[in-house]
Amino acid sequence: MRIIAQRVSNASVTIAGREVGAIAGGFMVLVGVGPHDTAADADKLATKLAKLRVFSDDAGKMNLSIQDVGGAILSVSQFTLYADTKKGNRPSFTGAAGPELGRQLYQRFNDQLREHGLTVATGEFGADMQVALVNDGPVTIMLDTEAM
Repeated sequence: MRIIAQRVSNASVTIAGREVGAIAGGFMVLVGVGPHDTAADADKLATKLAKLRVFSDDAGKMNLSIQDVGGAILSVSQFTLYADTKKGNRPSFTGAAGPELGRQLYQRFNDQLREHGLTVATGEFGADMQVALVNDGPVTIMLDTEAM
């Protein structure tokens, strides 16, 4: 599994003109699932994100986790994190998990974040979504279970 986590002041996701998820501050997370990912990968990634210390303490150092600052997460499924651009100019997405596994592990990841006591808003798996956010920092971190 792969995620891109952006520290945000606020973020929202809209589908067909209707806001379906929004947070005031925390992480906006793009979540991609690969074909060989497992529930253990979703669990490991959720734990890592919940404990990732990229929020500023009183001294201005990135020393606090999202749990420490009471932040929330806006989680958006993003199969394009598995884009293959080696050949030509049109990406291939054959490296992404199929919809059934993708949906299952995306949901598991979100459920595990909630198990860590975090508030999680989501988009809709497979929908055409418009995402708005105000990057804070900016701080953008990529996590990949293959590298953990």
